[in-house]
Amino acid sequence: MKILKSKKALSPVVASIILIAVTVAVSIAVAAWMGALTFSFMAGTEQVRISYVQWPDANTIYITVGNEGTAVITLKRVYVNNVLQGTHNCTNVSIDPGTSKLCSITYTWAAGQTYEITVETAKNNKFSTVATPPG
Repeated sequence: MKILKSKKALSPVVASIILIAVTVAVSIAVAAWMGALTFSFMAGTEQVRISYVQWPDANTIYITVGNEGTAVITLKRVYVNNVLQGTHNCTNVSIDPGTSKLCSITYTWAAGQTYEITVETAKNNKFSTVATPPG
């Protein structure tokens, strides 16, 4: 009878250690699952950089568009100061990852003013740069 009265379950210290170990194991499993999920969503991302802007004459802007992402991008539209430009050679231009293309935009610009140049991809992502022609 005395043996049954002194019988205890787990001590509080052992129970705490087991709870902490289970919590850590579940946290690691969730972190691994979320990491794999994030990489699957990030596959084939578009990252575009307008790396160089040139002003060869008063009616032309040259931009160098580089693909720094992991997917082939296709340029669709070009904007200058948020106005869609119709005269350029950037429509339906595909750029492989790690490469760049030179685009020519017909636009009358003024020296010393700041211009925001934006390219839009076929996936409707927009990438911008701000440049000021010399003057």
